[in-house]
Amino acid sequence: MSDNKVPEKMRDIYDAIVALTDQICGQHLSQEYVDLSRKMAATLARKRPSPLASGRAKTWAAGIVYALGQINFLFDKTQTPYISARDLCALFDVSQNSASAKAKQIRNALRIHLLDHNWLRPSQLAEHTAVWLVSVNGYIVDIRSMPRYIQEKAYLKGIIPYVPADRGE
Repeated sequence: MSDNKVPEKMRDIYDAIVALTDQICGQHLSQEYVDLSRKMAATLARKRPSPLASGRAKTWAAGIVYALGQINFLFDKTQTPYISARDLCALFDVSQNSASAKAKQIRNALRIHLLDHNWLRPSQLAEHTAVWLVSVNGYIVDIRSMPRYIQEKAYLKGIIPYVPADRGE
């Protein structure tokens, strides 16, 4: 992915982290988690100073997948894929407290909020109604029902992940 550009001085740390996230996500979750984990690790590697410069790779890897799991309801038994937070942490061989603390640090560093469309699994974007609720002239509306030019403005401002009219939604 072109989003995964990493500064040379962070390359070894990034590689160590994504080796772990690729393995766990690839074997136990989905390709979407592999891709999002790589994107998140690269985003953290580009921050100045990068928080990845200190700490263990397996703790960062667990924190990344834990944070993505929280945003994508990975720990909800009604969702697919599903894994418990405890089992996820066991796969990374880190405590749940450590992974949860790293996830909080990551969410704060990247200013991630629940249903942040930048970190939702692409296959789930259309399903998450809250992603599409925006304020237009003081009214909360589902932007998918608004004219295309309003959708385009919202997209250009980064409010929505794509122009729904382009996908026939």
